[in-house]
Amino acid sequence: MARFDKLTENLARGIARGTSRRSLLAFLGAGMTGAASIPLLPVARAATPAPEAPHGAHGAGAARPAVVSGLEQDPGDQSSCDYWRYCAIDGFLCSCCGGSVNTCPPGTEMSPITWIGTCTNPADGRAYVISYNDCCGTSSCGQCLCNRNEGDRPQVRPQSNNDYNWCLGSESSIYNCSVAAVIGVALPAAK
Repeated sequence: MARFDKLTENLARGIARGTSRRSLLAFLGAGMTGAASIPLLPVARAATPAPEAPHGAHGAGAARPAVVSGLEQDPGDQSSCDYWRYCAIDGFLCSCCGGSVNTCPPGTEMSPITWIGTCTNPADGRAYVISYNDCCGTSSCGQCLCNRNEGDRPQVRPQSNNDYNWCLGSESSIYNCSVAAVIGVALPAAK
């Protein structure tokens, strides 16, 4: 036990000779600041695994029929890039990949982080806040690519930028397609 005490003493004295109190305090302060900032990171991994995708669910070359909502207040073809909700989307449309404009295809999970846009509904002329979520977990759908950048902001404003891989917040970071869910009516611009 005496040898262990002597070794510990020599090690402590060597560290004390080679470092100053200020550098030790700076190191401890940086460590505490770094540890305190971990919860502020924008990515939270999902706790549950995504369900397995059925094999051969949707072939890449299969033609997709038009998905028209049939609602007067929600006009348009949901499998077309010209659909009003897709004004700020960038990716494959889930309505062509086995999902819908609001839901992910089977075997994928919706990313908990999102980007937003404001699109005008031609039926009532009102602006709506749209949440664009990536569906993750299986390889890219490869159908109905749509890249519209109305209101897109630089990457320093990530909540309004569609160029990120938003699947980093889910269990799997593999991108499949994107949905466009209506969150609510946009407030009028302040004058």
